[in-house]
Amino acid sequence: QPQLAESGGGLVQPGQSLRLACTAPGRSLDYYFIGWFRQAPGKEREGVACISINGRMSDYADSVKGRFTIFRDYDRNTVYLQMNSLKPEDTAVYFCATVDHGSTTATMNGRYWGQGTQVTVSS
Repeated sequence: QPQLAESGGGLVQPGQSLRLACTAPGRSLDYYFIGWFRQAPGKEREGVACISINGRMSDYADSVKGRFTIFRDYDRNTVYLQMNSLKPEDTAVYFCATVDHGSTTATMNGRYWGQGTQVTVSS
């Protein structure tokens, strides 16, 4: 099974951008639907975005539509989450995971997970 790893988190000010990366060293992500989740302190984990194997289909939570973009780089075996116009309410630990084919952000459940990366949006 793939061991996923996230990177790219950090502390930014409101309105700034971050790009998170999800990779699986030694294992191809080409055959997996990938989802990004986040969990803020005291809140339930929520699905943020997901992408199909061929990269042609994606889905986003309403709270991030128009600001976040999920995309794949097959040469780098990486799935990215580009986060623009960040808000304090985006502060959370972000996780990537493999999810079932055909998932949406409302239905996806992670199977193989990364360890998470902290994103903090604060002035």
